[in-house]
Amino acid sequence: MEPEKKVATGENHLRLPFGLLGFERVKNYALLTRPHEEPFFWLQMLEDAKHAFLIVSPFIAVPDYEPEISQQDVDYLGLTSPADSLIYNIVTLRGSGPATINLKGPIVINRHTMIGKQVIPNNAATFSLHHPLPVS
Repeated sequence: MEPEKKVATGENHLRLPFGLLGFERVKNYALLTRPHEEPFFWLQMLEDAKHAFLIVSPFIAVPDYEPEISQQDVDYLGLTSPADSLIYNIVTLRGSGPATINLKGPIVINRHTMIGKQVIPNNAATFSLHHPLPVS
């Protein structure tokens, strides 16, 4: 399934200066929504619009999810309070198995600057790489 093709605007343009794990060279993304796919989003590569990651707020699966973000990452992103941030996690879809999300590597975004970083929380050991998404 491919995301809806849209031209990125300043509102949905996202910069990840360090890229994502395995995609470090890709720095610019568009955050795309399709109303019939809510609560999911597409993180579409601007350098290659054929590729995108399916992402979701982790609070859909784990309402009390509290990744401990290092002070270095907080400073880098310019976060002054939790309200400054958006947190998304990458969804993995398997043909016959359940969809899961990676809670060990959230993407944290400063909602004001739209600069983000995939981080490894200080408490990553308490989270799963393949946390099942609830079925509704």
